[in-house]
Amino acid sequence: MAQYSHLSEPDPELPSIPKMAGPITADILPMLRETIDLPPGQKLELFRTRLPPGEHAPPGRLLDGFRALSTLDSMYKLENHTVAVEDGEICVRIVSPTPREDESPDFPVLVYFHGGGWSAGTVDSWDLELRILSVKLRLTTVNVGYRLAPEHPFPTGLNDCYAALKWTVNNYNIIHGVLGKGFIVCGPSAGANLAAAVTHRSLKDPFFENHKITGNILQIPALIHPAAYPSEYINELLSFKQNEDAPILDKALGEVLYDFLNGPPTDPEVSPLLANHTGLPPTHLQVCGLDPLRDEGLLYERLLHEQGVPTRVDVYPGVPHGFYSIFPEMTAAKKWDADFDEGVKWVLEFSL
Repeated sequence: MAQYSHLSEPDPELPSIPKMAGPITADILPMLRETIDLPPGQKLELFRTRLPPGEHAPPGRLLDGFRALSTLDSMYKLENHTVAVEDGEICVRIVSPTPREDESPDFPVLVYFHGGGWSAGTVDSWDLELRILSVKLRLTTVNVGYRLAPEHPFPTGLNDCYAALKWTVNNYNIIHGVLGKGFIVCGPSAGANLAAAVTHRSLKDPFFENHKITGNILQIPALIHPAAYPSEYINELLSFKQNEDAPILDKALGEVLYDFLNGPPTDPEVSPLLANHTGLPPTHLQVCGLDPLRDEGLLYERLLHEQGVPTRVDVYPGVPHGFYSIFPEMTAAKKWDADFDEGVKWVLEFSL
């Protein structure tokens, strides 16, 4: 995919981002976790423009509600549940919209695995976004607090996500979800890796025979370990080198995060691009041009398409991994948000 090198040309709107001083090592973990886990109050101002319009959720009221975290019952219901997993338990956070007068009390379900390089993030990290998403698109969201590497290396986080997926199926009635209306699995970055991996695993599991995942939404996905590139695709997976000095996520940080994960590079549950893609559900991908992960996302989409999987891909030239969270006022970030909403709607159409 050498033809995609032009996508690395920086977007003129992209602010200058200073590189981190010194080499990136495992010592970066505390700073990474602190950055991703910004307090909700600090994130709030970044998301003013993302609040859902309409009389049911006036932006000003929603904004005040987020600040107070006490006046939102008229818009949605939030519950934390504990899910038993191997050697422990995890938290899942459920957000379901308050039904309107003319609306069914049950909604499509979107299961969300947060990003953070398998080693950072919690259910709080993307909490605001998922509340907004639930109200705006009328979804029940299941936000999964899987255990993190390196304290819990592969496959712990993946198995936690899979347990949460099964919990969702077994408890759809108490979360106001109807899987037949849509059962989407979604995530950004490492969360997209987990979403792809659990979806592949579910295809071989009789448990999901009557509860099939109906869609994937993979944002800036990590889909193959850089040490596992197959020879037939070696000339198509060029962005890890082309964008080795990219801001936000560069080659060195990517390698450290895979070291934290500590999974076998060629295991398809570490590198879902290597799996058999037959039977996967409709998949929407969002790919950034100035991202070391760019080419694996584009290649994954092509491989799925060749297997007859309905796909939709949106590409954002000249912007780095996760740019939309840091620079939400960029034109590309606003397009990202709109494309995500349209991608959810597109996936849900297959459940009608």
